[in-house]
Amino acid sequence: MAQQRIGIIMNGVTGRMGTNQHLARSIVAIRKQGGIALPNGDMLYPDPILVGRNAQKLHALAQTYQIERWSTDLEACLANPEDTIYFDAQTTSHRADCLRQAIAAGKHIYCEKPVADNLAITLEIARLAEAAGIKHGVVQDKLFLPGLLKLKRLIDGGFFGRILSVRGEFGYWVFEGDWQPAQRPSWNYRAEDGGGIIIDMLCHWRYVLDNLFGAVQSVQCIGATHIPQRVDEQGQPYAATADDAAYATFDLANGVIAQINSSWCTRVYRDELVVFQVDGTEGSAVAGLRDCKVQHRSITPKPVWSPDTPNAIPFRSSWQDVPDNMVYDNGFKVQWELFLKHVAIDTPFRWTLREGAKGVQLAELGIQSWRERRWLDVPELPL
Repeated sequence: MAQQRIGIIMNGVTGRMGTNQHLARSIVAIRKQGGIALPNGDMLYPDPILVGRNAQKLHALAQTYQIERWSTDLEACLANPEDTIYFDAQTTSHRADCLRQAIAAGKHIYCEKPVADNLAITLEIARLAEAAGIKHGVVQDKLFLPGLLKLKRLIDGGFFGRILSVRGEFGYWVFEGDWQPAQRPSWNYRAEDGGGIIIDMLCHWRYVLDNLFGAVQSVQCIGATHIPQRVDEQGQPYAATADDAAYATFDLANGVIAQINSSWCTRVYRDELVVFQVDGTEGSAVAGLRDCKVQHRSITPKPVWSPDTPNAIPFRSSWQDVPDNMVYDNGFKVQWELFLKHVAIDTPFRWTLREGAKGVQLAELGIQSWRERRWLDVPELPL
């Protein structure tokens, strides 16, 4: 068994998501397990170089996770032919320029979503990558969550019969930053810095809906900036100019209706931070990040509306847990492994820059729908 090195330039991993999900729980975890097993018996072993603007943070990260290489010179990193992949988890506003440089340097591209904060730039990046003949992908992590994998298994097994509707609730209370520190960075709440929950979350909901329930064919969305002022990491008040909540309805091509609320201004009264309820003619399911519960038509109770008497039906007790039936790994790590194998041995990988562009397209339409107060159709992406 031989070890096959694959060099990765990792830009933007000093941020929360980059550090936790992409570095610690993905690349470092793959290294700790000895790499990724290839069909010929070799182990594909990632060798990252951490890149960013803050040398102190990069050095600390490298020491913490036993990474040998780090740099503040992106141009020099891109010039190294031994590192064949460029990964970007920077803030959205910084991503496109670096992706252009990496494509020009002939690197394969893997990046966080959204690729850019508008569709025109996102499609430009996709076209550049296609013209360069490189391999490319966008993080679509929620497809690999245990709860949604269980939902997919139910759909594939015909559990629901004809699916009628999908209802999603996502979010939690993000503290304003005054009497308690905020759990999310301040740029998320400034439109001028690429913030906004619509551009963030409708990108997710596009790939979830398209891949599980049916292609999105139209959207109606209302956004809001519920908290107009917040306090940043330095304790300074700032105007929150970005939307912090979105209430969207989607019409899917197969007749399914989906409604998803996304909010940083809601207090959680549900089992997980994201919950989807799927109702069908034969049964229903409620899925979160990890768990999934079902109720078949054969055990569905028969409630009768009566505001005058106490409810006698313990509704939750008739729902059943969907068994794991397999070991679920971290979703970010799973997609990283698929992309690394795609680069190394050309295994299939369908979550491309164009797939990522569909999410940006839906977010743009969601913002337009909010401004114009109307439904909008979702056209085919231009070539």
